[in-house]
Amino acid sequence: MRLVIIAALALTLTGCGQPKVEPEFGAKVRAYLLENPEVLVEVSQALEAKQQAERAEKAKASIGPNRARLERDGRDHVLNPDGQVTVVQFFDYNCGYCKVIAPEILEMARTRPNVRFVFKDMVIFGPSSEYAAAAASAARSPAQFSSIHNAMMTAKPLDQAAVDRILTAHGISPASVRATMAGDKWQGYVRDVRALAQEMGIDGTPAFVVGDNVVHGADPDSLKAAIAAELRRKNKTT
Repeated sequence: MRLVIIAALALTLTGCGQPKVEPEFGAKVRAYLLENPEVLVEVSQALEAKQQAERAEKAKASIGPNRARLERDGRDHVLNPDGQVTVVQFFDYNCGYCKVIAPEILEMARTRPNVRFVFKDMVIFGPSSEYAAAAASAARSPAQFSSIHNAMMTAKPLDQAAVDRILTAHGISPASVRATMAGDKWQGYVRDVRALAQEMGIDGTPAFVVGDNVVHGADPDSLKAAIAAELRRKNKTT
């Protein structure tokens, strides 16, 4: 009975042909679910896992055709430009999980010169995030970008006043950043990053692309494993 109930519920949730349910059977399903509400959680988790797997496959399939857009867009900030493998991060300065993993990313960039880090501003949390991203784009060197990036990720809350303080501390005019943010070049960059993320099925931050793999979320262990695997692959082919 349990398997029949789960199957019927799964069909209903996924809308497969909108199956007709007899009233008597429907009443039994309802009674069963009221007595065993954990079944709803089980089905929901299975559906979420299925959707995550589908998103992962979509992202993986789109990496090859978009390799240049991912790794070689001259508008992105890059640390360790001569690194053997490339890690691309989609992030937002107001994303809590991006803030959590930011220190580890910067530490990896500092201690692992053989790994090239590309930072893509996927602005999803509104005007203050876009202003912060535009502010970081004003960095004059990789070292200055690292410093500004760290300050942005550390600031809580990261509002316009906080961004202005960070810019001033780094000798950058807030007025010049606001002018940059209003320009077509910057707006085009923001649109292009969003379009690339959408094409790849990336709908949240942080997300990382390493070789032919996508790592979702602030998961440093999975990210380090993906980097190690890509380094092994590179060493085998050289």
